Amino acid sequence: MNYSLPVLSSYVCSVGLLLSTLLSGIARALEVRVIPSNPRLGDTLVVTIETDTPASGNPTVTLNGTAYPSFAVGTQRFRTFLPTHPLESPGGRTLQVSGDGQVKNVSVEVGDRDFPIQEIWLSEETNAIEGTDYEFDLVEAFRALETPEQFWSGTFLQPADGYISTVYGVRRYYNGEWAADYYHRGLDFAAYEGSPVRAAADGRVGLVGRVSEGFELHGNTIGIDHGQGVTTMYIHLSAIEVSEGQMVRAGDIIGRVGSTGISTGPHLHWGLYVHGVSVDPMPWLERGFK
Repeated sequence: MNYSLPVLSSYVCSVGLLLSTLLSGIARALEVRVIPSNPRLGDTLVVTIETDTPASGNPTVTLNGTAYPSFAVGTQRFRTFLPTHPLESPGGRTLQVSGDGQVKNVSVEVGDRDFPIQEIWLSEETNAIEGTDYEFDLVEAFRALETPEQFWSGTFLQPADGYISTVYGVRRYYNGEWAADYYHRGLDFAAYEGSPVRAAADGRVGLVGRVSEGFELHGNTIGIDHGQGVTTMYIHLSAIEVSEGQMVRAGDIIGRVGSTGISTGPHLHWGLYVHGVSVDPMPWLERGFK
């Protein structure tokens, strides 16, 4: 069969348009990036996801049977933070990323880590303090916050002057008995009674708890919601200088160092939580997650 040049050109163009239309209907595979590349127990995993369809909704990331939300950080670009902690076993993990009508499995190896062990001796009176349901319910509700907005930017600030007296992840014996389900959920800063405590990053005060209202275990406590499942807690305070719902900026004075609740001396206990799980705050202080 012979075609004239105009007819052949028309035929080629039609085929090209058909192929282009077919290919445009095929979504590219989800692009997933996980940092750090060599995480250890206690680290925060940062999962960045790029999709093809802006209106397809936010992807989810499932780890160990728990589905975590992602939040938009750009056009067709999403991010979620995943917690790891000292009571987990090291080894391989499979992240299941769901979005754009697709599912992608990503393998991550979480390394082991040696956490220090301490022996703590409490007086009979202090050891008898168990905390109140009121206290535990408020703390649990605060840590469960999943505010879509990201209030913070860049690295977090050290919230108190002084040196770190207890690092994250320490395992303990209390009065000679091994606390199997315990690990130190934050950093302790040894500081003078009454010295200022500052907000580590921008956020909204989501929790104010006082000894006088039933915070027997934590003592006077402030919780700041930084958005996207990231919260911080400031514990054992001698004074609280903010109110619930108040917006604060990084570096604002929010309270004063104390020794309320179960405490052996003046210090600030500062904890950082990702989706309700205590993670090591140091990476947030050293490099941050924008």
